[in-house]
This record gives sequence, structure tokens and C-alpha cells, in this order.
Amino acid sequence: MHSPTKNRLPDWTPYALGGAFVLLFLVLSGWQLSRGLEKQENEKLFDTETGFAAWSDGMEPRPYQQLKVSGRFDTDHQVLIENMVMQSQLGYHVITPLVVRDGEPLLLINRGWVPTLKAGVDTEQLALPEQRVTLLGRAGRLPRIGMKMGDAFQAGGSWPKLALFPTYEEIEQALGREVQPFVLLLDAENEFGFAREWQANQLGPDRHFGYALQWIAMAAMLAGLLIWNYRKKGFESD
Repeated sequence: MHSPTKNRLPDWTPYALGGAFVLLFLVLSGWQLSRGLEKQENEKLFDTETGFAAWSDGMEPRPYQQLKVSGRFDTDHQVLIENMVMQSQLGYHVITPLVVRDGEPLLLINRGWVPTLKAGVDTEQLALPEQRVTLLGRAGRLPRIGMKMGDAFQAGGSWPKLALFPTYEEIEQALGREVQPFVLLLDAENEFGFAREWQANQLGPDRHFGYALQWIAMAAMLAGLLIWNYRKKGFESD
């Protein structure tokens, strides 16, 4: 029969586990701080951009740079990104490819937000002219989330296609054509768009700084408890 003392964990085990959690909390606080600083920089870039630069294939725009581009809308292959919220209402972001020049990757235009309708998608609302147009907007990116399960597009189906937080690669697969690695956020003064309230960040930097402080506070509290418990046991053994 085994002695119960043989299965007893070492006395330092709780301190090792506690120390690991303190380190984890500090890492999480550092990540939140870095995200907050990144979003502060994004807001600065968003607010200081002035003037519209002519864009062409091969040009790498700065984040939120104001651009001017001409091309033809590919009205037959539009993407509606689901679960987009504006003023507490669900809707879609309408993504329409723009053919700048034949043979070049398509430029994705985010035309803004439309509400979800019980009757389904109003395709007439998405109609666009066939002739070449000139657009103004900002260099942006596709809406994204931290983690996504499954494919963005459902198999099959006709256009316009519904998508749940697609990547550029998934849109390329659906279109069968290469796309540019950024999205043009259509300017609010430009026609052909819907509701547009572009912001540098959906979640502001202050929120990230608040989360960082919470993680630091938890790390400090746990570290204090470990030190207090260690000292208490030390006094008991004297």
C-alpha cells in the first residue's frame, strides 16, 4: 500500500502555477497596450490625411490614405458582408469589385452599409452604371474578427453572395480573379454608396488601455497573494 505522502505535490507547486498566471496576465496587458498604441496611431493617420492621390496598380497606399481611382464596376459579382451593425441595427457592407484596367487585380470598393431586410436582398438597390466612373475614398481593409469558424461563403448560390467576414483570399476564390490587398472605403460625398461612417477604429484605444489596466491589476493582486501566503507560511514555520 502506497504512503499518502508519496502522492503529495511539492510545496512550491502553487507558487509555480501562480507565477505562470501572473506572467500570463502581464503578457495580456502588454498585448492590450500595444493594440491601444496601434489604434492611437491609426486615429492620428485617419485625422491627418488630406488631399486625394491618384491610385494605380502597384501603388501601395498608406493606411487611410485618401485616393482617387477610375474604373468600371463589376456589378455581376458583388459581396454582402453579413453581421455589420450600424446604430444598433444589423445589416451588410456592400463590396463591389472595380475593374481599373483589364488584366489587373480587381479593386474592392466598400460602398457602405445597408440594413438587413426580411424580404431578402434588394438587388435593384445594388444597381450601378456600366460606364467608367471616378471614385474618391480611403485605403482601408475588410471587416475582420479575432477568430472565425468555417468558410466565409456558402457553397454554390448566385450573386450577389453573402459572406461572413471573408478574407481577400476567399473573395479571390469566389470571384476567380486576383484582388488588390486593400479596400477603398467610398467617400461619403461620392455617389453610388450607402450609409458610411468610416472610423479608424471600431474599438477605441481607451478601451484597450482599460483592459490593460485590468490585467495589470489582476497580476498585481495575484502576485500579492502569493507573496503574502509565502511569508505567512514562513512565519508559521519559525
